[in-house]
Amino acid sequence: MGQNLQLSPATVAGAALESVDTPALLLDLNAFERNLDRMQSAADAAGVALRPHAKAHKTPAVALAQIARGAVGICCQKVSEALPFIAAGVQDIHISNQPALSASGAKTLLLARAAQHARMSVCVDDVRQIDALGAAAASEGSRIGVFVEIDIGQGRCGVPDAAGVLRLLERLAAHPQLKFRGLQAYHGGLQHLRAHDARRTQSQRAAERAGAVRIALENHGVRCPTVTGGGTGSVEFDLRSGVFTEVQPGSYAFMDRDYGDNAYDDRADALRFDHALFLATTVMSTAAGGHVVVDAGLKSLATDSGMPGIWQADALRYDQANDEHGIVTAKDDEDGAKSLPALGSRLHLVPGHCDPTFNLHDALIGFRGETVECFWPIAARGLSR
Repeated sequence: MGQNLQLSPATVAGAALESVDTPALLLDLNAFERNLDRMQSAADAAGVALRPHAKAHKTPAVALAQIARGAVGICCQKVSEALPFIAAGVQDIHISNQPALSASGAKTLLLARAAQHARMSVCVDDVRQIDALGAAAASEGSRIGVFVEIDIGQGRCGVPDAAGVLRLLERLAAHPQLKFRGLQAYHGGLQHLRAHDARRTQSQRAAERAGAVRIALENHGVRCPTVTGGGTGSVEFDLRSGVFTEVQPGSYAFMDRDYGDNAYDDRADALRFDHALFLATTVMSTAAGGHVVVDAGLKSLATDSGMPGIWQADALRYDQANDEHGIVTAKDDEDGAKSLPALGSRLHLVPGHCDPTFNLHDALIGFRGETVECFWPIAARGLSR
């Protein structure tokens, strides 16, 4: 009897947006497409390649939409994450991370096998990573591109200077199936500096550090074909730096509450992006009187960057996230109940951090106006090996 009991889809194409079962991750396709077009146009105008980061969304349909507009490929953060994108036809993938080494060599072997199906590259900052990658590529008969990561201020991964790069390149020369593709230079900390001037200053300093390494390598006779890096918070400066030949923004396609809190250039032609990602939630209880409870909590949205915003509802605040519940209050109303939404009302939340929020959902529901248009599987969800 229970064999016929199945969860129906949250929605279908052509359905009214209000009918989507909640919690559900929504994508405003009009805003999303504007963001893609703006970013690609800015990269094209600067003569810089765009390689969007797919760890932001884990959704092959998103990557294909970016590539269709001119992106040269994508980034993934883990080798396993790349597999659904390869299956969907993405042919150029950079693993913007070092492979974790193990006795089994599982990750380097998987990367070497993936390189039989797509153009793959990966970061290194240690000779042992190079040796493991070389052995895996030799055993699988594949070729892997290698980027040496340099530390430009993040203090997380990467060698500190050109001397460190040269030591790695010396070892790289012993592995004919590995090819030096260039430098990765990423500073995640500056992406969320709120003041526009502070982000510009720190982005310029980071780019100068990367440029100094590239020049030092050239002085040693080493050509550095690509300098890749950057993110949504720094991309407007990275494009103008004269150092980066490729940029890796990811969140720009969707935006989240945290990126929305950044200050941006107020010029009319400034590079800005619209909120396109929302979490639909329903008011499930009003019994408390002073607040309402919605059906989206920690299992539906990430709170590492703070609570979500509430779209087009300035009088309301999402105050607290529990496992399956969210507490919403009125901000400045003496009698808060007057401003609170009614039982069964729908709210659209703006996630605080889009990347881990995507990883909590099976599908992304695209809508245009008030109508559902598409249902995109988040196929790389949970692939973090």
